[in-house]
Formats: sequence, structure tokens, C-alpha cells
Amino acid sequence: MFSINKIKVYAFVGPSGTGKSYRAQMVAGEKNIDFIIDDGLLVKDNQIVAGNSAKKAPTKIETVKHALFLSEEEKNEIHKALKKYKPESILILGTSDGMVEKIAKNLGLPNIIETTYIQDVATEQEMQTAKRIRVTEGKHVIPVPTFELKKDFSGYLLDPLQIFKSKGKGQKPYISEKSIIRPTFSYLGKFTISDNVFRQIVEHLAEKNPAVHRILRLRAENTGAGPTIYMEVMIVYGYNVIDELKKFKEKTRKEIENLTAMNVVSIDVIAKSVYVPDEEEK
Repeated sequence: MFSINKIKVYAFVGPSGTGKSYRAQMVAGEKNIDFIIDDGLLVKDNQIVAGNSAKKAPTKIETVKHALFLSEEEKNEIHKALKKYKPESILILGTSDGMVEKIAKNLGLPNIIETTYIQDVATEQEMQTAKRIRVTEGKHVIPVPTFELKKDFSGYLLDPLQIFKSKGKGQKPYISEKSIIRPTFSYLGKFTISDNVFRQIVEHLAEKNPAVHRILRLRAENTGAGPTIYMEVMIVYGYNVIDELKKFKEKTRKEIENLTAMNVVSIDVIAKSVYVPDEEEK
């Protein structure tokens, strides 16, 4: 029977902004650890399985509280995931020995059996570069793909970062995608996207789509979870209306999410009229 007390707990320690999250999976891979605890998240094989990122917190104080799992609700969510996935080992990330020990204690995990320090896996120059990016651009790395974060981080800056990893000696390396985000408490502030940007994206897609003659009306509304899009189009006669609207809708969603890093809450596309090309246009 699975017991949390039997989990082997490892730690990866380094000052904030020195590149821990960037190297977390490398350290975990070398020790055959499948689970990582980083800034309030429980991550397994490039997938978030529990928790809420501390980097979404509005202040640095709230960030620390989330990272330490101080609330019973956050603890219970992690415990539920641990019982479900039954990990043999976990790697905890933190800025100090005291922090990783506190995380382990708050989650009811056994004592840490081995600690890796950022100096063991990164040069001084690499750490200074990471600090510079953190200070000047306010960017943080979370060890999961951008796709995993889209929903939770709608409206934040998300940049994929691809890193080559090796599966073992003699085997070809594979690409492990991380995600760079700018948290809410960054001094750079929040960013918004004009509704006109959505219109320009949609009109550009319509120009390239032979089934859509033009956009008649477009309304975009920014919500806390992301934009909602409503549009009315003029469809070209001869095309299957239902199929073409469905394809145009999905293409629009994909392009807006790729170009703006925002999670599209909903898209409604209505065919309001039909365009019949004359013989000269044919």
C-alpha cells in the first residue's frame, strides 16, 4: 500500500532568479525523479497534475505563501494527487535549505535525503545571465509546456523555451519545452490587447480563406479568463456553410492564442449573408 512517508524527497536549492526552474527537469532526470514541486505546482513529466502557480499571486508575499503550501486547501490538493500517482520520489525547488525543508514539512513529506545546489549545475556566468533577465524583463520559467499553462495564464506573456534533453547514453536527444512567464507582481505591469488587434487578425484570416468573402461585424470582449469573440461573416456561395464556419472558427482561435498568448474563452461565427461571385470573378 502506498504511503507518503515512503517517498524519497530530494531538493534543488538556489537564489531566486538563478535558473532553478530552467534546470529542474535536468536535475530530476539525472536522479530518475518523475515529480517536481516548484512554486506551488506539482509537475509530472512536463504536465501540471496539481496546484496553482505561485507566480500568479498579486504580490511577492502571496507568492511565498503559495510556494510554501500554507493553506489547507492547497495541501489537500497535493496530497490527493500524491495518493493518485504514488510517486517514488519528488524533487522540491526552493531558494534556501530552510524553504525546501518547510515545504516538505508543510506537505507531510519525509525529510530531504539529498540536496543539489544551483552552483553544482550552473556556472557563475549562467546564473548572472538568468538574474539579469529576471531583473530587466521580469521573466520566470515554469518546467511545463506553454500549452499546459495557456488556460491558467491567459493574458500573461508566455514564451515557449525548447531544450534538448537526452534519454540516455547512445539515444537521440529529445526536445523538452519549458514556459517563460511574466508574473502579475512584475514591475513591468499587466498588458492589454486592443480589440482592433483581434479584428486585424480575423480580417487577415478571412482574406486568405476563399470561403469567407468578408467580415461584416466583429465584437471582442476581454474578460478575466480571456477574450470572447463574436463575428458575422459573408460566406461565398458554393461552399458548405457549416463545415467552413467550423474550420474558420478553429483557425481563428488558434491564431489568436498563438499571436496574443491569450486563452480564447469563446468564439461565435454567424453566416449573415451569402456572396455570389459574378462570371468575371470566376
